[in-house]
Amino acid sequence: MPFDATFESLSTFECPDWFRDAKLGIWSHWGPQSVPRYGDWYARNMYREGTAQYLYHLRTYGHPSEFGYKDVVPLWKAEKFDPQDLMDRFVAAGARYFVAQAVHHDNFFNYESAIHRWNSVKVGPGKDILALWKAAADERGLPFGITEHLGAALTWMSVNKGSDRFGPYDGNDPASRDLYLDNSRYLQDVDVPDPWYSDDPAWHRHWLEAVTEMIDRYQPDLLYSDGPLPFGEATYEPGLRAVSHLYNTSARLHGTNRAVYQQKDRRPEVSAVGMMDIERSQTPGIQPRPWQTDTSVGDWFYNVRDVYKTAGHVIELLVDIVSKNGNLLLNVPQQPDGSLDLECTQLLDDLGAWTKVCGEGIYGTRPFDVFGEGPSSVIIDGFTEDRVRWTSSDYRFTRRDNTIYAFRLTWPSDHRAIIRSLTAESVTAVRLLGHGHGPVPFTQAQGILVVELPETPPLETANCLAIQVG
Repeated sequence: MPFDATFESLSTFECPDWFRDAKLGIWSHWGPQSVPRYGDWYARNMYREGTAQYLYHLRTYGHPSEFGYKDVVPLWKAEKFDPQDLMDRFVAAGARYFVAQAVHHDNFFNYESAIHRWNSVKVGPGKDILALWKAAADERGLPFGITEHLGAALTWMSVNKGSDRFGPYDGNDPASRDLYLDNSRYLQDVDVPDPWYSDDPAWHRHWLEAVTEMIDRYQPDLLYSDGPLPFGEATYEPGLRAVSHLYNTSARLHGTNRAVYQQKDRRPEVSAVGMMDIERSQTPGIQPRPWQTDTSVGDWFYNVRDVYKTAGHVIELLVDIVSKNGNLLLNVPQQPDGSLDLECTQLLDDLGAWTKVCGEGIYGTRPFDVFGEGPSSVIIDGFTEDRVRWTSSDYRFTRRDNTIYAFRLTWPSDHRAIIRSLTAESVTAVRLLGHGHGPVPFTQAQGILVVELPETPPLETANCLAIQVG
């Protein structure tokens, strides 16, 4: 039966197996805000006197009255954008789905839109970025997703109506009204409180029209809203209509719905319409329903000041998240021209080398009875992503049929693995993934498993034991 635009109907959504099995996705969070190479929220902060991006813009491009965001946008050319090569790299790194940004808070569309002239075909690259990404993903059999960050744009962009000590900005320029929006009434909200809860009916209609266009043009397998289900308690109608259209479109194409909707409201009655997404954080334990962490190698948009996560850090995040029934969606920041820098390329290579060995314990698995054992854990506190100081007693578990996978977060100096969480299981064999010399010896007494390990670990990070039980 088709989905209705109601919580009651959409709460019957069931997560498709492809999402539960995929575990790792790569995200392209990329657009005109990449041009200055100075990080996330550039289109907003360039109009906020005193911020680092404001100072950079003033000293690099000039005052925002003369060179505003409308003048940054055409500088985005994407001249080295090669989606085929990039998708090969992402697949080799272990990605099992791919997600592209359709529109950020800057109100610029990365595809050929019939309703908005500020788009990547008519301004800047001269390319339908989403169409090119989708073609590359489809050719490799990857589920294709899109992210929309449009809901916050009305209030987020209001700062372009402001001024500084040198004079007013260019936000009142009538020629750019459709990019800068009619939002001067929000200018006093400097910190943009609850930007996704706009109470403007005209904006609600525009958002729904735009998201419907995205769904109709690209039939995504995943749609992500950067925030709660629009537009929160002001009115859920636009969001519910978009989600029902997403699922019904997928069902018409595939015979059954295979699309996933993601948003960040954790209340069960709201998150039930799709899957919960947690930005730059995760959950403390196993969740009964699949969920996702979205994070980035560094800043969301390319930033020359970045200190990137290492591949080891990303792998540890992935293992911890998957053990709790989650997926990891990892943004790899592209340079303005569409290419990747050397550090990101190396990180993808390192991630691919690890997934080639340990992917057996990741893809298609389900949570074990407990997500892990040991004294260490990630810090659940907002956007905190500090790397954990693991001990040799720390493990994370997954399971497929009669095999339990135990990821060892630190290699022990005594070359023994002692696992205490298998008291209900009878172990029949143990393999160390990447160890090419057959099964490793073990003993099990009173449920405690002791495995004798080789002197040298196969991998630098998160080595995995495949434990056969029966």
